[in-house]
Amino acid sequence: MINYPHKSLSLFFAWLLSAPFLAYSSEQDLFTLSFEELLDVNINLATKTDETRATVPSSTTVFTRQQIELLGVNNVYDLMNYVPGFQSTRGDWVGAVPKEHTRGVFLDSGNVLVMLNGQRLNEASFGKASVYMPHVSVDIIDKVEFIRGPGSALYGSNAFLGVMNIITFQQRNQMSIGIGEHGYTQVAGSFHKTLFEQTYVYGNVSWQGQDGEKYFQGVRDPLASYFLEFGAKWREFNVSVWHNQTQLNGFANLAGWSNENKHKSQNTALSMTYHWLANSDWDISSTLKHIEHNIYSAGLIASAEELGLAHDFFVGPSWQSKDLALNLDIAYRLNASTSFNMGVEYSEEEQSEAGINTSYYDFSRGDVFIDEPFYQNGTITVKPHEPFNSLLQSFDSTAAYAQVKHIFSDDLTLFVGARYDDVKDIDSKLSPRVAAIYKLSPSNTLKLQYGESFRTPVSNELNSNDDVTVGNPNLTSEYVKTTELVWHTKKSDWELDIVLFDNQLKDFINLVPIRGMASPNEQRRFTFMNTFNTNMQGYELNTKLNVSDTTWLEVGYTHLFDEPFSPSFKRFASLSFTHNMEPFQLSINTIWRDSVFVPSPEPDVIDHVDQSAYNLVGAVLSWRLGDNRSLSIKAQNLFDKHYVVFEPRMLDGKIQGAGRRIQLQYLQKF
Repeated sequence: MINYPHKSLSLFFAWLLSAPFLAYSSEQDLFTLSFEELLDVNINLATKTDETRATVPSSTTVFTRQQIELLGVNNVYDLMNYVPGFQSTRGDWVGAVPKEHTRGVFLDSGNVLVMLNGQRLNEASFGKASVYMPHVSVDIIDKVEFIRGPGSALYGSNAFLGVMNIITFQQRNQMSIGIGEHGYTQVAGSFHKTLFEQTYVYGNVSWQGQDGEKYFQGVRDPLASYFLEFGAKWREFNVSVWHNQTQLNGFANLAGWSNENKHKSQNTALSMTYHWLANSDWDISSTLKHIEHNIYSAGLIASAEELGLAHDFFVGPSWQSKDLALNLDIAYRLNASTSFNMGVEYSEEEQSEAGINTSYYDFSRGDVFIDEPFYQNGTITVKPHEPFNSLLQSFDSTAAYAQVKHIFSDDLTLFVGARYDDVKDIDSKLSPRVAAIYKLSPSNTLKLQYGESFRTPVSNELNSNDDVTVGNPNLTSEYVKTTELVWHTKKSDWELDIVLFDNQLKDFINLVPIRGMASPNEQRRFTFMNTFNTNMQGYELNTKLNVSDTTWLEVGYTHLFDEPFSPSFKRFASLSFTHNMEPFQLSINTIWRDSVFVPSPEPDVIDHVDQSAYNLVGAVLSWRLGDNRSLSIKAQNLFDKHYVVFEPRMLDGKIQGAGRRIQLQYLQKF
């Protein structure tokens, strides 16, 4: 059980309610958001140039701060459920971490590049951002940008089926506090202070925690997560440092249900940027980034009853990985019609520690040995652990990219670019992209887009050797070729995007069970293989409709023509309805997911996974208490829908979704 400072939170909450109005804030807030402002969003993630929805040469989705508040989510990953082509569900890996479903691909290999303020969170050991950073509080987030489709032409490996960039506050002064069901507590604060001309400092701090709800397996899903950030800008120099820690104890870990499961992940990052030149024609900057990831995890592999011993067997990684990257980015505007973006990158990425957490260990053998004399009176950490030494691998790489944008006429614009990545001793890849954008009329735009992306295998896939997975050093990079046809239309009171996509998936790496093992426990071991080449086609639809001056509607829908790569949702949709009735604002959101049927490999032993289609309804009711204060009631899974998601790592293929969660939050701006 996690203990929370309830008394301190109560005093802080009372102080906020009685706090005087300190300074008028001119920032746009939830209650001033209009439909026009909902449509007027600039995007630079996809091109490193400012573009609108009509001119951007990629399929993109952007959530502003106001939109995030209307959706009522706590974790940034949950925003994926409102992105066409994307879904995020709770899964199992080394803890109940979020898992992405992306255009028909549902795997553990990190096919979406996740960045925080432009800094990669995907790392060298697992490759998947949500393993080391499974929870990012929305309370300190200013904007989240998505590329739906390939992004390797700018961002390299992992920008495979999508990119998510999370942008924290830099210009905000506010504090918030919240309580909710299942022992939920939340505190967050952001500040910005101008010291003198061209110099300011900023910071963000957030905490979210819960005791968790109880599931029929007798387990809970507690959460304890905090985030700290401090940054400064002095003329042309920017620096920021942040630290995050998340605990996801209990629930499921390595396919085992137990309240004694452990998961703690930590990340510490530094970023420094210097702008060497910035004028109307040139923008030259260099960035040095360093990030360290640590994970401590232990999941139930076998119970004492299964082992015929007195104690359960827990095991998991105690790993560390690091990434040091140096970037030089150049933007050059040749004339009003032609502009160039180019850059180089050098990266030293490594898995630097590979220890083991285990409840059984034989120090004379230097390995796990399951027998009563070797029980360690709980879970211990052994570092170094010799069988894991092969995981201590570096992934040094160099890369260069270039992109040209040329405006042929008022109606036709062309983007052409490519990036070359060379990962030492592993692989090298060229990732080209080309996009033509043609304005059919003042309201209608047609886009034809092509791009290639890749993902290099990581140390866990290449070299793991534990009680769960066995690496495969013969793996090659997986890659995808994507073609998209996009129609964009924008009127004064509605906007529509339709995307037809075709993904050619090559050499996909998948986790496959090792057959022919002797004991039941060894049957749970898996290895990695380049198992699949296939095509995935479908369409995505996103529309925004202004019903009245105070009411608007947004709908997203995805339909795959082909069966998903790993059993997942073939169709899914989201709907958001917002009505402003000063001083109140109501937002109702729903997620719809198609049915999923997975036949059992052993019908006489394990049931089929047969999840019918379902809706998850959420709502946010906000009350403006003054110019800078508001109170919100947030509900996720409002009707407490009980559902499961297919999870291939679980023995029965099922993992429970979260139930109803109602929360109350107070926000004070300064």
